[in-house]
Amino acid sequence: MSDPMRPPVSHHRPQPTSPRSDPSRPRASLRTAVVWDVLKEALDRRVKAAGRESLDVLDTGGGSGNFAVPVARLGHRVTVVDPSPNALFALERRAAEAGVADRVQGVQGDAHGLFDVVERGGYDAVLCHGVLEYVDDPAEGLRNAVGALRPGGVLSLLAAGLGGAVLARALAGHFTEARHALGDPDGRWGEGDPVPRRFTADQLTDLVEGAGLRVGGVHGVRVFADLVPGVLVDTEPGALDALLKLEAAAAEVAAFHSVATQLHVLGETRESTET
Repeated sequence: MSDPMRPPVSHHRPQPTSPRSDPSRPRASLRTAVVWDVLKEALDRRVKAAGRESLDVLDTGGGSGNFAVPVARLGHRVTVVDPSPNALFALERRAAEAGVADRVQGVQGDAHGLFDVVERGGYDAVLCHGVLEYVDDPAEGLRNAVGALRPGGVLSLLAAGLGGAVLARALAGHFTEARHALGDPDGRWGEGDPVPRRFTADQLTDLVEGAGLRVGGVHGVRVFADLVPGVLVDTEPGALDALLKLEAAAAEVAAFHSVATQLHVLGETRESTET
């Protein structure tokens, strides 16, 4: 697991957020706020650097558009690659309801055959959320995602965290499963575990650097959100906003990376960081 005393590698601190990060689903913002704030800031920087108001964004495994549609609302063009026809149908409907159907394109495919369906080196930003857990070869899947970037592009990588799963099983009283996950090469707690693979922060940063990118930031996601009783968040005045701010404050603290449900890494092409 990541050393809790290791200094954080983040260079981009997420600002305290609010339920307005996802105005249509404030409760769901607990799961996405940290990632969304970091991603939006990265896209804004890329807009300024590229001198274009509209970017080309690729969302690999983007499903029904949890991130693709909000990104399109910012004015960017988004291509979603996903193997599920049902997810792509839901994406089309969601984009139409949001009034961004002209800026969102769904394509059936996967990370392994990514360049069978999209252009290599054709995107200013690539989202790779919830993909590495399921591909046969995470390193290859990530290399493909990076290969879709233009010079100066940014990668948003989100994957399941090992520590969060261990903590969750232990708090549920499943101590043997928690110990199994802790020692399992893939971070699985047993045969019934629905997640094929989990990662530590060190493993993800090694993958990003191995794919040729510079690590621009590492953030723990859902450090507290999955542990706090939902009734408290839903009924206590101001609790949701306070919890969102706590998540944002803890996200870049290295000690909390070891217990986060998910881990987010921002990767930057080396050309974009040279002065």
